[in-house]
Amino acid sequence: MHTQEVTGAVATLWRYPVKSMLGEEIISSVVTPRGLLGDRAYALVDQTTGKVVSAKNPRRWPDMFRFRAVYVEAPDMHEGLPPVRITMPDGVSVTSSQPGLDSLLSRAVGSSVALQSQPPASAKLEEYWPDVENLAHRDAVTEEAMPPGSFFDGAVVHILTTSTLERLQTIYPVGRFEARRFRPNLVVAPAAADQGFIENEWVGRTLAIGSQVRLKVTCTTGRCVMTTLAQEDLPRDVGILKAAVQGNSANVGIYASVERGGVIRAGDAVTVEAIG
Repeated sequence: MHTQEVTGAVATLWRYPVKSMLGEEIISSVVTPRGLLGDRAYALVDQTTGKVVSAKNPRRWPDMFRFRAVYVEAPDMHEGLPPVRITMPDGVSVTSSQPGLDSLLSRAVGSSVALQSQPPASAKLEEYWPDVENLAHRDAVTEEAMPPGSFFDGAVVHILTTSTLERLQTIYPVGRFEARRFRPNLVVAPAAADQGFIENEWVGRTLAIGSQVRLKVTCTTGRCVMTTLAQEDLPRDVGILKAAVQGNSANVGIYASVERGGVIRAGDAVTVEAIG
């Protein structure tokens, strides 16, 4: 028999229109089979190698977190995706609909790139592994295959709890463990009694978000060098990743697929299906 246990509430919602650029905090979103509407809908593609540009390899693409992408208006299921506005490191804003966009972006990143909404066939990206003990690789660059037909790395929804951030803070007190370092879609504030890496226990279960959306938790989220990079006022700090390795085998948050779509909003109740 299945029961529902109240777990917490959605504290914040996030959408990232362009892969590996800073995104936007939102108050509500339609959730489709491919996640929050408009999330990772675009990416830069290296015109020399055909690989997707990713902040996972900051040695090759060091400035991706100095770009921000937001939609000019809220995406709508019936109207299609609106243009995306990209603010570049020099403060100049461009939109995905304007002529000459790829040339402007190529100059800004220092390499020939194109903004694409259609992923390449057999899309791949490069990932740099910092020299941190107990990672799968150390001081190496690996090539990673991406899920077919998308610009996602693992799954279409990424969830993080505030209790996990608080636990990491106790491991590395001088670090700044803000949710934006980990680029979640949903930040969940759990019930007051819940502490630690509680989302580990949700793997294999279904989360109900509000009255409509149901998400199937598939696995924990292994972290990478992106969590250590500077963004806005957050400093570069490899200690962030070291704390994740020490505290939870480099896992911070969970990935989920969409069992049932609908609308989610900040403040929605989150319940986890328990078997009992």
